[in-house]
Amino acid sequence: MSETATPPPVLWAQRKEDVFLTFSVESKDPTIKIEKDSVYFKGLNAQDNKTHEVTIPLYDAVVPDTSAFVNKGRCIEMVLRKEKKDAPYWPSLTKDKKKPHYLKIDFNKWRDEDDEEEEGGGAMNYDIEEMLRSMGGGGGGLGGAGDKTEKPSFDDLESDSDDENLPDLE
Repeated sequence: MSETATPPPVLWAQRKEDVFLTFSVESKDPTIKIEKDSVYFKGLNAQDNKTHEVTIPLYDAVVPDTSAFVNKGRCIEMVLRKEKKDAPYWPSLTKDKKKPHYLKIDFNKWRDEDDEEEEGGGAMNYDIEEMLRSMGGGGGGLGGAGDKTEKPSFDDLESDSDDENLPDLE
């Protein structure tokens, strides 16, 4: 890591078979490498021109070929496929006992092990497959896994329903 580069804020969550990472930095062309035992990120923040760089040593092995990422503009989202699908949840993202200062839990995506068993995993598996398919060009993707389902449309999010029936201004 170069002297001027700092780690970006990173959010993480996991499911039985996947680990989710969100690099909270707006970077046009980041360098991202998904390895079996680590993830590397380097990018220039578009807002303040600061370079962010980090290598995250992972707690356990992932499968780079079926892992993927997508640059959403304001952040880079990543799905890492765990190598051991039936292993218990990881106690942390990294093997290191000390939590890095830039790493936080993504409570929006977080599920506890017992939550996942109660829900049966059906709907969640669809969401993960859908997310991986939508990431297709990012660095792996799952390709044809369940492509029979239709992608959700976000067209209805364009208009704010509160504004639809407002009277004209005088």
